[in-house]
Amino acid sequence: MFSGSIVALVTPFADGGIDEPALRRLVRWHLDAGTSGIVPVGTTGESATLTPREHHQVIEIVVQEAAGQVPVIAGAGSNDTSAAIEMTRRAACLGADGTLQAVGYYNRPSQEGIFQHFRALDAIAELPLLAYNVPPRAVVDILPETMARLAGLSTVVGVKDASCDLSRPVRERLLIDGPFCFLSGEDPTAVAYNAQGGVGCISVTANVAPRLCSRLQIACAQGDYRLALDIHQQLMPLHLALFAEPSPAGVKYACALLGLCSAACRLPIVELQPANRRAIEQALQAVR
Repeated sequence: MFSGSIVALVTPFADGGIDEPALRRLVRWHLDAGTSGIVPVGTTGESATLTPREHHQVIEIVVQEAAGQVPVIAGAGSNDTSAAIEMTRRAACLGADGTLQAVGYYNRPSQEGIFQHFRALDAIAELPLLAYNVPPRAVVDILPETMARLAGLSTVVGVKDASCDLSRPVRERLLIDGPFCFLSGEDPTAVAYNAQGGVGCISVTANVAPRLCSRLQIACAQGDYRLALDIHQQLMPLHLALFAEPSPAGVKYACALLGLCSAACRLPIVELQPANRRAIEQALQAVR
C-alpha cells in the first residue's frame, strides 16, 4: 500500500523539451530527502501539455533513477477510457509500480460511467490503481458510494482525495471492507486528512520542502499530531504561496530558486506575478 510523503513531481523543461539531467537530479534529491514515493506526469508534471513520447520518457527516467527504492505511481488518467487503458499498459511496460487515474473532465460522466471507466481499467491493469478524486479539475465528484464500488475492483487500492471534504475518509471507510489507502491530494489539509484516517499525501510542496513534508507524515504515522501540526504551521505559508496562481507555476518558480530546474511551464500556464514571486521567496526562506 502507498503511504507517507509522495511527491507530485514537476517536469523540468529545457530548450522546449524534457530536461533529462534535471529530472534525474530531482529524483535522486527526493531519494536522499526521505520522500516515500514519486508521481510523475500528473497535474503538477504538466501531463496535459506533454506529447505521448514525452509522457513515456518522463516515466522511464523516473523509474530508472528510483531503481525500486520508492514506488513510482505514473499519471495515466484520461477522460477517454481507451486512452487511459493505453497509458496504463504503457506505464506497466516502463516499470512503474502503480498508476494514478483521474477521469471526468469535460465529458462529465455519471457515477455509473465513472465506475465503468475504472472497471474497464481493472480488466487490463497489471499494476495497482489510485483513483484521483479532484472535483475542481475533473468537474465530477467520485461520491463515497462509488468509491466503495471502486474499492471492490481487484486493482483499485486507494484514492488521492482532493475533494476538499475532510469527512470523506471516514465516510468511505464506513463503506469499504478491507485495506484501502487514503491519500490526501491537498497540502493545506494533509494533517487533518490523516487525523480522519489518511495515510499520506501526494504533495506539491514536497517538490521544494521534501524533508519537512516527510517529517510531517512520519509524525502523523507515529500519532504525534502535536509535532505534525507544528511542521504544518511552518509549511502553511509556503502551501498558500505556491497556489496563489495556477499550478505548477508557483512550485516551478520555487524549484528554480533552489537551483533544481528551470521555472519554465508550458502554455497556458504563464509566468508568476511579481508579488507572488516575492511571497514564494519569503515562504521558502522560512522553511530552510
